[in-house]
Amino acid sequence: MTVTNDIKYIGVNDRKIDLFEGQYIVPNGMAYNSYVITDEKTAIFDTVDASFTDEWFGNIESVLGDKAPDYLIVQHMEPDHSANILNFTKKYPEAVIVASAKAFAMMKNFFGTEFEDKRIMAGEGDELSLGKHNLKFITAPMVHWPEVIVTYDSTDKVLFSADAFGKFGTTDTDEDWACEARRYYIGIVGKYGAQVQTLLKKAAALDIQTICPLHGPVLNENLGYYIGLYNIWSSYAVETEGVVIAYTSVYGNTKQAVMELEKKLRAKGCPKVAVNDLARCDMAEAVEDAFRYGKLVLATTTYNADIFPFMREFIEHLTERNFSNRTVGLIENGSWAPTAAKVMRGKLEKSKNLTFTETTVKITSALNDESTAQLDKLAEELCK
Repeated sequence: MTVTNDIKYIGVNDRKIDLFEGQYIVPNGMAYNSYVITDEKTAIFDTVDASFTDEWFGNIESVLGDKAPDYLIVQHMEPDHSANILNFTKKYPEAVIVASAKAFAMMKNFFGTEFEDKRIMAGEGDELSLGKHNLKFITAPMVHWPEVIVTYDSTDKVLFSADAFGKFGTTDTDEDWACEARRYYIGIVGKYGAQVQTLLKKAAALDIQTICPLHGPVLNENLGYYIGLYNIWSSYAVETEGVVIAYTSVYGNTKQAVMELEKKLRAKGCPKVAVNDLARCDMAEAVEDAFRYGKLVLATTTYNADIFPFMREFIEHLTERNFSNRTVGLIENGSWAPTAAKVMRGKLEKSKNLTFTETTVKITSALNDESTAQLDKLAEELCK
């Protein structure tokens, strides 16, 4: 793949992986991106997962032939990008590694060496000339590891963005970018919105015409759209007006209440209603919905004086990613001592700027006239 005349794509597509980072379902696989700039000096950007060592080296040779690269720029130390650093130094012993100080410390952890005899430490604003291409390094700590740097090529106006602007799926997957980029961002980077905002402010000062992330496709059109979504996601703003209902149900009575609420919301003209059965859905998809839409309803049973385990897990996913700036409604069910609403509200205490609906629906075993009337009131509040 040609990015520009001097920049080529040399990454790989993983079509066998089923779970990324051991938890995210990736039905369309995963891309591990790597790039090369050819100039008076040649620079490789990041390596790839250990399963693709030979393919990656073959891709390098397909661009460079017998020429050895001069630099390996390491922007991020997660093993899906850094696994072949040591192999690279063995194959190209004269090449110099360029990375942040924290990245070199991590190399000691992974490989037993910090490559003291062949390294350049890159900090904020440092530059490296390859000839006509001038590279500027920008620190991006906690997007989403502390050692991360991104690199701007001022000649071709390309931002090598590390994990920022990445997505699930191989580079040749034909699908809407936002859906899998959103799930990737919220699941993996979402906790670090403040740090992403800092990076976006730095990037705003650059003339960027192409973004080369470490996962997913190269972005070279309509960049304002992608940057705008990243601004929404990292500021925890509402992307889409609508209501998400996340529920668990043991014998079907809580589910029945959720289905009734969904019908009432649609009848009142709510613009979008998404329903997630937390025991059966992809948890990452449910979390994505909660961050995408402006209103969230949590419905569950009292369980061992707490809440049902899948709901507890779901709320933990939300709070550890700084869930905020949303309206929340609660539905609880319990046959003798319903306390689920109180427990759920307590688990959300550390979230910022949450507005709870005035109506909390209380079901004692199954819907009755009183709890059905509460559903009416809740639907009315959510559709205002």
